Amino acid sequence: MSGVQEGPYAGGCQCGAVRFSVESFGRSSICHCRMCQKAFGGIGGILVTAKGLTWTRGEPKIFQSSNRAERGFCDACGTPLTFGAGSSVDVAVCALDDPSVAPPIVQLAPEFRIPWADDLPDLPGRPGSEAHKAAAYYASIVSHQHPDHDTDHWPPEGKAS
Repeated sequence: MSGVQEGPYAGGCQCGAVRFSVESFGRSSICHCRMCQKAFGGIGGILVTAKGLTWTRGEPKIFQSSNRAERGFCDACGTPLTFGAGSSVDVAVCALDDPSVAPPIVQLAPEFRIPWADDLPDLPGRPGSEAHKAAAYYASIVSHQHPDHDTDHWPPEGKAS
């Protein structure tokens, strides 16, 4: 992916309290800095520059993570949603309804990359002997997560968020 990708694209938090629309994307990246690792609770932050960002349900709570940047997240479920520096705002790629539309094209702060992260693609999957047990476990899960598409309201009537 290079250049601006045309949308619109939608996304939101895990619980559905905050939803957004983006007209188009700029550059998508993965940032390995320690602040992104902590903000995302993972190996880094995967973000894409959002052009024409509109909040369609709720708005994120803002945390001023440094003297130069602020991060938006859902106050109800904690999902990381935005990174803002100056007039530019990026959205979390995995908060998009379809994260495959914004694959990272550059790594930022690679000097902070966690060394074992390079080995993740080589890790084995669950052993075959556990497959049946895992399939039954996953089949028993009833998700309370917002679906990966816009809804008129959330949570559904009669269900707590």
